[in-house]
Amino acid sequence: MTDNAPLSPGDTAPEFTLPDADVNPVSLSDYRGRSVVLYCYPAAGTPGCTKQACDFRDNLAELDTAGFAVLGISPDPPAKLAKFRDAEGLTLLLLSDVDRAVLSAYGAYGEKQMYGRTVTGVIRSTFVIDPQGRIAKALYNVRATGHVAKLRKDLGI
Repeated sequence: MTDNAPLSPGDTAPEFTLPDADVNPVSLSDYRGRSVVLYCYPAAGTPGCTKQACDFRDNLAELDTAGFAVLGISPDPPAKLAKFRDAEGLTLLLLSDVDRAVLSAYGAYGEKQMYGRTVTGVIRSTFVIDPQGRIAKALYNVRATGHVAKLRKDLGI
């Protein structure tokens, strides 16, 4: 899983199994038959990532009622994810992709612009995956603030 080409609607979502904050394995295939919002973020506990995670937390009930599971992926180790989850009262699953293989497969890791410089890192991205495991929406370079509200609007929730 090293191809970091952007995904497009209709593409098959790359399969993965990653540890959650409690080191339990979670696979995308566990959600077959259900829509998934998969969001990729740079680092647990940073201001933007905290804002985004709390927005998902605060909208989780409505997303769940509309049939969407929410999964967050970052390159943080499970222990850091557990600390982040507990500090912010997060009830969504946070997954650890320490080697960045899944982030790369989704095109969410690579070169990006940050403060006017080109750097390599996690590209804040969100994917909506349909119940058959296909990409319904692929959103790259999303803003941490206001993203969940826009996503809800786009999904009609």
